[in-house]
Amino acid sequence: MLFAVLGVVLCLGSSANLQPVLAGEQPAASGYKVLDPIRHGSLTVFPVVASKSYPTAEFLTLDEGLRSGEVVVTEYGNIRGLVRRRPIPAIQRDSAEVNRLVLINNSKRPLLLLAGEIVTGGKQDRVIGKDRIVPAESDPVDLSVFCVEPGRWVATSDHFGASGTTYGKANVPAAAGTLMAQPSVRAKAMADKDQNQVWAEVQKQQQSMVVEVAPGAPASSAAEIRSATSYARVMENKDVKEKVDEVAQPIQHNYESLIKQLRDRHAVGVVVAVNGRIIWADLFASTDLLEKYWPKLIRSYASEAVVTRAKGGEVSSAQAEAFLADMEGRHETIESEPGVYRHTEVSGDGFKAFTLTSLLPKTGFEVHVAKMAE
Repeated sequence: MLFAVLGVVLCLGSSANLQPVLAGEQPAASGYKVLDPIRHGSLTVFPVVASKSYPTAEFLTLDEGLRSGEVVVTEYGNIRGLVRRRPIPAIQRDSAEVNRLVLINNSKRPLLLLAGEIVTGGKQDRVIGKDRIVPAESDPVDLSVFCVEPGRWVATSDHFGASGTTYGKANVPAAAGTLMAQPSVRAKAMADKDQNQVWAEVQKQQQSMVVEVAPGAPASSAAEIRSATSYARVMENKDVKEKVDEVAQPIQHNYESLIKQLRDRHAVGVVVAVNGRIIWADLFASTDLLEKYWPKLIRSYASEAVVTRAKGGEVSSAQAEAFLADMEGRHETIESEPGVYRHTEVSGDGFKAFTLTSLLPKTGFEVHVAKMAE
């Protein structure tokens, strides 16, 4: 697909939410408010409500698409015969590349992809490197991905699926969800955009998980974590899952209950702190989207909390509010697929923010905003 890269612009005093409104777009939502935190152990989550919510029922998530079989992800070398309209040069099956995957959206709904979602299979597991929207009934789309499984280059299946997914005769994945990489790994893919740094971070987090889990786990389990090349396999280890659940489940259940209470106030996201330090924020266009992503987001935050040892003071709601309010950057990069989406990256003092805006008919709103502390 053709992308219009609008460039890197110096923008002293500008804001990620103060973007020009194109024809047919609605003004960006504003007025986020941070509520009292939910704390458990070293993890603190601040619920965020917005002044306005947007209709997002039309968007298909990656998990929904993989479960239904309407979304196919495959190695770059396997796309021959999958093109709907535009002819492309024939590609041999042995031309798979580490940082290239192809996705086909056979659904009649636009597909929403979030940076940090992990698909397993093919020659290596990959993490999606950038938020984007894939139009309904698309031709093959060349994805921006990074490998999160150093050491394997042997196909386990032609197609990719959710974590732990097995394929039947129709190559339709079972009911499972994709993993969301923990914030430190997401950051390397989204901000650094460097495969070696992604690999290094995956290995660092794997080693940290061994340190945290091994003392109370059977020797066989610790050995399994040490020997695993796959980030997803480490996170699926029984003892790792139990360790992450200790942190994730209390907050997950509390916030799911709170979301129901705050639906009319447009609960749309969270600001996240680990061991007294704000590290991340995820915000969505609607409560419905937040609810779809919440189970795997909270596990990604909890995974970060499990392996983070440095401790600080308790973070206040005022600090979380200030983190969310500061979107002024030194420069921004905007990439756009006309009529589909616009992706904006803002670099500021001590943070990067990433905004995905839908340009599809009857939209023009920010679908997802992620902000990371540096």
